[in-house]
Amino acid sequence: MAGTYTVERSITIAAPPEAVYPHLASFHRWQAWSPWEGRHPQQERRYSGPEAGVGARYAWSGNRAVGQGSMEIVDAAEPSTVGIDLRFDKPFKSRNDTRFTVAPDGSGSRVVWTMTGEHNLLTKVLGLVWPMDKMIGKDFDQGLAQLKATVENATT
Repeated sequence: MAGTYTVERSITIAAPPEAVYPHLASFHRWQAWSPWEGRHPQQERRYSGPEAGVGARYAWSGNRAVGQGSMEIVDAAEPSTVGIDLRFDKPFKSRNDTRFTVAPDGSGSRVVWTMTGEHNLLTKVLGLVWPMDKMIGKDFDQGLAQLKATVENATT
């Protein structure tokens, strides 16, 4: 089994990159589309740093379904890229590089969501039965569908 894993999903949104980017670059906007928000709406949320872009930080603590962790935007190039340092503390510790890329696609945008991380003992064991792509991929699909609906509703 490889030492790293990558999960990647994409979607086309009927809006220009300039309309998509703000929904990715501000953690305050993630409540509208993140696939994990509905699993514990009362989770504790803490925002720090700038409203959006490099240095924006978000920490959460919730039930077992959402766990506990933090994110920081470490790379941002409007309207095409948002890079995030994603750290989980619970239910198990891990660190992941997460990246959103937004590119023109016809009259809309193609959004690609990628997460890369190092396998720890738990993910190696789980990966023998259920690879990370299978565990997390459906969440990415749900989140991108919700992002698409959020952006397209905001631009109509």
